[in-house]
Amino acid sequence: MPSDVAFQLNAVTKTYGARRALDGVDLTVRRGEMVALIGPSGSGKSTLLRALNGLVRIDDDSCGRVEAFGETVQAAGRVSDRIRPLRARIGFIFQSFNLVGRLSLYSNVALGLLGRLPAWRGLFGLWPPAERQGVMAALQRMGVADYAGQKASTLSGGQQQRGAIARAVVQQAEAVLADEPVAALDPVSARKVMELLRDLNRNDGLAVVVTLHQVDYALRYCPRVIALKSGKVVYDGPSEGLDRAALSGIYGAEIEDVFWEGGTP
Repeated sequence: MPSDVAFQLNAVTKTYGARRALDGVDLTVRRGEMVALIGPSGSGKSTLLRALNGLVRIDDDSCGRVEAFGETVQAAGRVSDRIRPLRARIGFIFQSFNLVGRLSLYSNVALGLLGRLPAWRGLFGLWPPAERQGVMAALQRMGVADYAGQKASTLSGGQQQRGAIARAVVQQAEAVLADEPVAALDPVSARKVMELLRDLNRNDGLAVVVTLHQVDYALRYCPRVIALKSGKVVYDGPSEGLDRAALSGIYGAEIEDVFWEGGTP
């Protein structure tokens, strides 16, 4: 794989019972790209995203292969023995934030250090001074430093999601995968989260792949859009190439439900 490639999928298939969630997907995402995955419900967006870091195993009866940064993530349904160090290079942002509610926001963000430091430091909260400063710097960058000592469960959804992004910064991730990161947020918080992801892409050079139900956000924030339908890639190109007719062909009757802020193309 060329050195500028972050992720590559070849002939990737994933089947759940009688339903084929991914159907022979070929895809390349380069370092520094910000890519939106869109498509109707059940089109395979989340399955594809989670296959990129091995959270979903692809079918073992195919020749499918997933690579990240030139290393195998999984092939023919078998996850690589090196999946842990690979995952340490990939930040994952969940729709449900995936923070530990009883822990402070600071402690949750500091957990991003575990891929680089011994686990016992995390168990006892014994972070080196330089790393503690890095955690606070990430919280400051995300605009939530004032809530560092507050339990995650007491924070708003937008504050928790910004904490999750700060955790990926502390992790020193080379790429970020975000699975419907704004689906549970109000429009103001959603725009802030998308702006922070775009900042990581533009200023840190991270590859960002984000699944979005809100098509207007995909068109606004992501230069490249990949659309899935019934497990197949039906569009892969610049966001400005998606007009009303193209989106109607992708979404069908769902087209009126995927714009939050009006102004369909």
